[in-house]
Formats: sequence, structure tokens, C-alpha cells
Amino acid sequence: MLQPRIPVNPLPTGKPIPLPQSTPDVEPAAPAPTPIPVVPARTTVQLTPGSALALAAGGGAVVLVVGTVLVSMLLAVAITGVSVAVCAVVLKSLINQERKH
Repeated sequence: MLQPRIPVNPLPTGKPIPLPQSTPDVEPAAPAPTPIPVVPARTTVQLTPGSALALAAGGGAVVLVVGTVLVSMLLAVAITGVSVAVCAVVLKSLINQERKH
């Protein structure tokens, strides 16, 4: 089942080795199905001035939205860092006051 169909020639002579012929008692194979018509390759996209303007506006909108999201995430991280730093300073001052008294 998993054996190769083409035999390996241990001493290459340059002559092709014929494949074994099927036995005559085997029924002939069904006729080959009709070939599927080949779909022609897609043509290039033609941009009109209006579609180019719409594409540029869409790209600009995407850049603005992604930039806004990234800046807001950076701002959230900065605010969190500042609040943690303020909490650390307050806790340190409270602990120092407890040690003095």
C-alpha cells in the first residue's frame, strides 16, 4: 500500500524502466471526466479618482483610529504608574511616622 510505484534502479543506465502493466483481467478504468474550464487570471484593479480618494480617506481613518487606541493605552499605563508611585510615597511616609512615634 505504501510502496513506491516506480522501482528504484540500483545501477543507473540512463534507460527508462517501464512500469509494470496491469493484468488483462482487470476492468478498464472509467473514462476520464471532462476537464474543468480554466478561469482566466484576474485583471488588475483600475482606480478612478473617486475610488482613490475614498481609499486614501479610509486609510487615513484607520490610521487615526489605531493611533487613538495606542495613545489611550499608553496614557492608561502612565496614569497607572503615577498612581502606584503616589501610593508608594504615601505608604512610605505612613510607615516612617509609625517608626518615629
